Amino acid sequence: MANTSTRTLRLLSLLQTHRYWPGDELADRLGVSVRTLRRDIDRLRELGYPVEAQRGVDGGYQLAAGAALPPLVIDDEEAVALAVGLQAAAESPVEGVAEASARVLAKVVQVMPARLRRRVEALRAVTVPVDWGTRTGTGVDPDVLTVVALACRDGERVRFSYTAADGRGTDRHVEPHRLVCLNRRWYLVAYDLDRADWRSFRLDRLTAPTGSGARFASRTLPAADAAEFVRAGLNRMPRPHQVEALIEAPAEFVRARVGRWGTVEPVTPHRCRLRMTADSLDWPAMALGSLGAEFQVLAPDALRTLLTDWSTRFARAAAE
Repeated sequence: MANTSTRTLRLLSLLQTHRYWPGDELADRLGVSVRTLRRDIDRLRELGYPVEAQRGVDGGYQLAAGAALPPLVIDDEEAVALAVGLQAAAESPVEGVAEASARVLAKVVQVMPARLRRRVEALRAVTVPVDWGTRTGTGVDPDVLTVVALACRDGERVRFSYTAADGRGTDRHVEPHRLVCLNRRWYLVAYDLDRADWRSFRLDRLTAPTGSGARFASRTLPAADAAEFVRAGLNRMPRPHQVEALIEAPAEFVRARVGRWGTVEPVTPHRCRLRMTADSLDWPAMALGSLGAEFQVLAPDALRTLLTDWSTRFARAAAE
């Protein structure tokens, strides 16, 4: 009975790792006959797991969507990854996800063995999220994120509508590769079949993704990884505002506070020069104000105008 129960859990774990398993391959992975595999599949169904079967020479099995979420089987590494991922999702820009992620994280950590809790806390303590500033733009539709994530996992071609930065809309047919979250925005890295080249797409500009059912062989990404591909694309984009300011504070102090968003050069031991590029002047204004030091804006004139407007409004607010 113990061997049967262990094998059933192993079968469930395998079914959860792939969308579809050929029957012969699945039986071989479990070290049992096809007939025994069928009995184990029936046992999973009795426990409430909706396992679908495809008959014939190329027949196999896959987990289907059920009326309720059944218990999942995950190993130690997956449990740690789940907890760390939920912690990140608790600060997610995806609408409606943060609160739910916090609730699930509490449940997961509560039942974790102490040894896994220590690993989770260690990972969270040394992990620095990739964040280049405050998030702008709208949130991502969770349904869009789910459809695209499943397509990446299953190697399935996807069609969707996409709105570019200039407002122009296009229909895309892609081979999805990876999802990347940078600057609290989600990006899809994919091979665009119509343009025969790699592209990155912001998910908040992507609508109506639909899987085509067609599978594809993975291609070689022209970058070290998907995150680096997205970074390179963002770095090539023109930034309309070039900001330069003299700050009455040591370079080390300013670099520690806002250095990740610009370059800091020492002028004297107690003065430095900050240069930044930005799509909007709001963030440089907030960054300079957060330093708590005197500063002089050298460029652009539009930033001086913005600061004058802010200071006038702030003065009125303080007077009231």
